[in-house]
Amino acid sequence: MFLELVRMTAERDPGLARAALAGLAAYEQATRPPPVPPRPEFARLGPASLRDHGGAGPVAILIPSLINPPHILDLDAQVSLADAIANMHRRVLLLDWGAARGRPDLSVSGHVEHLLLPLLRELGEPAALIGYCLGGTMAIAAANLHPVERVATLAAPWNFAAYPAKGRDGLLAMWGHARASAAALGALPMEVLQAAFWSLDPERTVSKFAKFATLDAGGADARRFVRLEDWANQGEPLPCAAAAELMEQFFGADCPGGGGWSIAGTAITDRLAVPLLHCTAAHDRITPAATAPAGDTVEFASGHVGMIVGTAREILHARLKAFLDPSCR
Repeated sequence: MFLELVRMTAERDPGLARAALAGLAAYEQATRPPPVPPRPEFARLGPASLRDHGGAGPVAILIPSLINPPHILDLDAQVSLADAIANMHRRVLLLDWGAARGRPDLSVSGHVEHLLLPLLRELGEPAALIGYCLGGTMAIAAANLHPVERVATLAAPWNFAAYPAKGRDGLLAMWGHARASAAALGALPMEVLQAAFWSLDPERTVSKFAKFATLDAGGADARRFVRLEDWANQGEPLPCAAAAELMEQFFGADCPGGGGWSIAGTAITDRLAVPLLHCTAAHDRITPAATAPAGDTVEFASGHVGMIVGTAREILHARLKAFLDPSCR
C-alpha cells in the first residue's frame, strides 16, 4: 500500500517519491532499542490489565484505542502522557487491552461491558477517565454505566456522521471487501486498518518519510520517528465483532452520535453529569474535530498523534492539569 502511494506521488513529484523511498530504507535499517519492560499490573481480567504508572492521589485511568498498542501514551520519558499525569497528583493506571486472541468475540460495546467496567469496579472508587481516540468514545460509554469522577477525551470520535463523506465511504468500502476474510479469520488484520488510515491522508504519509530521510539518524527526532512508526505498524488485529460494530454501527449508522448506541440495555449518551473535557486536533484527519462529543472542547494546533507526542503536548498537559484539579467542576 505504501509503495502504491509512492508510485502515485512519483507521477506528480518524482523528487518527493525518491526522498520517501530513501526515508523508508532508513527507517527499515534504523537501530531499535531493546523493548521496555511492561509496568507492574494493578489488576487483570482475561487478556486486559491495568498497568501501574505510579503517582499518588485520586486514580486516573488512561484508556487507549483498540486499534494500536497502548504505549503511545507512554512512548518515552520526554513525551509520556502517563508520566505527566502522574506528576499532577494522580495515581495513573494505563489500560492494556491485551492479545486479541483472548477477546475474539467482543464487539466495541463488549470490550466496555466485559473488560473495562469490571476493571473499574476493582478500584472501589470513582476514577477520572482519560480516553485517546476510540478509547475516548469507550470512556464515555463506561461513564454511562459506572460512577466516574470526570472524563477527558483526546481526539475521540462520537459524531461519525461528521466525517468527510469521501473518507467515510472509503472506510465502508474497505470493510465491504474485508468483511468475509475478517469473519473467516475472526479478526481484521492490523495491515488492513493501517492501509485505511494511510488513505485518509496519503500526501502526509509519503511526506513524513521524505522528511525522515533528512534527519540525523542518531538524533532524538529520528529515534522518536522510528518509535512512532513501529507503534503505528504494530498492534493486535481487531476482533471481527469489534470491527463489524465500528464499521457498520459507528461509521455506517452513526449510532453514538445519532443516539442509537446501547450497552446492556442502557442508552449511551455523551451528555453526562460529571465534568467533561474534549481535546481535539485542528489538523486531525483520523478523528476530525467536527466528530467530537458534546461538551467543553479545546482545540490544539496539531494532528492526531502530535497532540500526544508532538509540541502540542505541553499545552495539552497544562489543560489536563487544570481539568484534573479536584476543584474543577
